[in-house]
Amino acid sequence: MYHVKEQDWNLFREKLPLWQEAYMDKLNQEYIRLLSGEGLASDKFWELEKRIRMDKKSVGVVADMRRSQLYSNLLSLLANEIIQEDDLDGFSEELSETVKYAARQSKAYAERI
Repeated sequence: MYHVKEQDWNLFREKLPLWQEAYMDKLNQEYIRLLSGEGLASDKFWELEKRIRMDKKSVGVVADMRRSQLYSNLLSLLANEIIQEDDLDGFSEELSETVKYAARQSKAYAERI
């Protein structure tokens, strides 16, 4: 299990709100496109409700802010393309490289399925 360094924890707490704000802005733009599209108002309403219900479970919206979840939070953010590898700059090399490696392995596995 990864031991959370104070520097990594502080940087994560600083960056996460910025990442979440950018992600939610992206989601809002997708919702606007959905609502502005063709189709019945009721269909768009229920599709939006379904999307919001799904999206609000994302680490990009709500994160478990326990130190023990730092690694999995970063992995989820990276795997779901909420952040990019260069967003890990500033974190310890150990954490950054471990998260990048795990994300690449997960992506490679998903592509094989």
